[in-house]
This record gives sequence, structure tokens and C-alpha cells, in this order.
Amino acid sequence: MNIPTYTDPIPYLTTEQMIEVDRAMIEDYHIELIQMMENAGRNLAHLARDRFFAGDPRGKTAVVLAGTGGNGGGAMVCARHLHNHGAQVKVYLTKPAAEFTPIPAHQLDILQRMNIPTALAEAISREDNPDLIIDGIIGYSLKGTPRGTAGELIRWANAAKAPILSLDAPSGVDTTSGTVFDPAIKAVATMTLALPKEGLRSPGVEAQVGELYLANISVPPELYAEPALQLKVGPIFAKNDIVRLR
Repeated sequence: MNIPTYTDPIPYLTTEQMIEVDRAMIEDYHIELIQMMENAGRNLAHLARDRFFAGDPRGKTAVVLAGTGGNGGGAMVCARHLHNHGAQVKVYLTKPAAEFTPIPAHQLDILQRMNIPTALAEAISREDNPDLIIDGIIGYSLKGTPRGTAGELIRWANAAKAPILSLDAPSGVDTTSGTVFDPAIKAVATMTLALPKEGLRSPGVEAQVGELYLANISVPPELYAEPALQLKVGPIFAKNDIVRLR
């Protein structure tokens, strides 16, 4: 796997700071959420291919677990790319399509037009063991213990034999405090976005996060230097759109 390790000092963001990054991207720089989501999902598919499928997803099976927000949207972009790369992909949703926010709903519509199998979470009990599970259930919007179908999907994933690759943060881990709720995904690897989240380096959280990667979603370094953040960030992704942090 040709993913470089990034060794220079790098800022970690709180959830509040990441909300500001997203706001500034959309309102100040006119880089829309759908563009960021596409970058996130494409990079997640590349990491899945290189780290878990030995560079070739053809004939491999992947189960993608998608929530109704941006994290689920990125996971569904990943599902589309893995399908295009030859993997057999199934997507399980925490809620019906009508309850998705607009841009993730758009990603779900694309999957359905491509005839990629999608089903509600309740159907996952009949799922055979896949080669890889993609966790896109809950991102930095987590507020307390995952409940309902989100909790059920987390428990199913942790009980499966397949490795889990999480997007941005393992579902059930608070991205600021590092609190590990019950249930919480126990990932083999996590690909976080833009800058790493403060909670992903909290003591004891390594067992949930696993290997930590950082992916480019096209945030301009100038954005981080704005008064609201006052961070100095260089060209992290000069060599690759994905780097390994640990």
C-alpha cells in the first residue's frame, strides 16, 4: 500500500472547530458539501481498495452502513466507487430515504439508479459475512449513546468477522472528548477528514480507532489561518490525498 506516513506536527480539531471548517468551506469559499462528500467517499474507496482488498476489489464483498447525514453520504459515495471497481456492495440504511438530509438523499438516489442493493437496517440480520464493512453511521454529529437502528448496526458490525473501516470517526466515539459510548464501532482503520479530530487521540481510544488515516477533502490551507481558527497548516497532501498518522 503506497500511502505515506505524515510525521510533521499537525493540529487536531474539536467538533466545534470542524463545524466552523464546514461552514467556512460552504459560505466563505463556496466549496459545497456535495464536493467535500465526493472527495471523502472517493478517498475512502481508495483506502478500502489498497488496505483491505490488496489493490483489487473485483469479486470482493463489502457492506456499507449509512446514516442519514453527511457521514452516511460519504459512505454511499464510497459504495458507488467500490461497485465501479468491481466489488459486490450492499448498503444498509439507518432510516428510510425520506428521512435523509438532502445531499445524502441525492447520493442514495444515485445508488438506487445504479441498482446497487440498498435495504433498511432491519434486513442486515440475514447478511452473510462480507470481506469488509464500511462504517458511515454517525460522524462528528454524535450526541450521546447511539440508539435505535444506529446502535443495532454498530452491534452487528462489531459481532461480524469482517474488518471495519470507519469514515471520519468510529460511530459511537465522541470526536472532541474521545468518550466511547456503548455501543461504539471497533474499527481496524479509521479515515478522518481535513484534519484529525481531538477525540481520536484521547487515551484508550486506539482500540476503537485502529490505524488512523487522514484524507483530503480540498480544504484550502488559508481557511485554517482565518481568525475563527488561527491554525497554521501546510500542504499535508502534497504527496498523496491520503496519509497515515499512526
